[in-house]
Amino acid sequence: MPSLKKIAVLTSGGDAPGMNAAVRAVARGALARGWQVFGVRNGYAGLLGGHFDSLQARDVGGIIQSGGTVLGSARCPEFAEAPGRAKALGHLRSLGIEALVVIGGNGSQSGSASLAREGFPVVGVPSTIDNDLFGNDVSIGCDTAINITLEAIDRLRTTASSHHRAFAVETMGRNCGYIALMSGIAGGAEVIALPEHELKPAEVAERLRAAYQRGKTHALAVIAEGAQCGVHELMEYYGANRKSIGFDLRVTRLGHVVRGGIPSAADRVLATRLGAVAVDTLAAGKHGVLVGIAKGDTVTTPLVDVAGKMRPADASLLELARTMAL
Repeated sequence: MPSLKKIAVLTSGGDAPGMNAAVRAVARGALARGWQVFGVRNGYAGLLGGHFDSLQARDVGGIIQSGGTVLGSARCPEFAEAPGRAKALGHLRSLGIEALVVIGGNGSQSGSASLAREGFPVVGVPSTIDNDLFGNDVSIGCDTAINITLEAIDRLRTTASSHHRAFAVETMGRNCGYIALMSGIAGGAEVIALPEHELKPAEVAERLRAAYQRGKTHALAVIAEGAQCGVHELMEYYGANRKSIGFDLRVTRLGHVVRGGIPSAADRVLATRLGAVAVDTLAAGKHGVLVGIAKGDTVTTPLVDVAGKMRPADASLLELARTMAL
């Protein structure tokens, strides 16, 4: 691969705290090498629409602490089809852009893998609060999302204890329960329900009942939104078995608040590292890969091995959570 002169960077998929820090790192890392950098507006939709902005060092100043993505993100079904990708590649080549950095999660990296298969140099940067990308131990945004969920759990524990209640807390995680698992362990939850581990409403209720019988003043169930035992199913069961559970049960659904907010120090540092590594990878003539962290070291994984795969939450940790809830 000849020496690069122009690259572009885009953010795609669900926003994650730390995306902006990654954009900043890519831009400044590339500028330090004397390259031109373009930011693509609104993800793959911006590629198809030809929405590119030149980025200078000052253009990415003051964004490391900002949540969301200053470049924007949007759905783009057209990109999934070959004519749409051809249109996107046409815009890239018309500007003389020689490589692309894609910051995003599973769907986004499937898109980058498609571009790589069609011969365009791409490097992916993992950014998803669900932390479910294959070939990577920790994705940008997951630490902040866990801490936001944990803060809610801690606050609910206070009021639950005051009123001798149980709370079911639903957090994000449609296909992967990583946020629920980690925040549930850190928050001392009595029950954690994940998509990776089937748990019926009766089992959740039994554990809440057991906590009541052990003399606990409160109990918490942390439920990933994609769990088979969702808060709706749990409340239906509770309505029919209210007296036998012991605790009065309330539900709090956190929703998209989990995605927002100021990125944690860990996410800012991770995003800065990965953005810089993405530039270094391109400078070394390597592309068609996802950069990531595995066992503390930076690694690369072919995008073809990442696309279409999901790394599930480690359900074996549920036993640890159950022991700690005694």
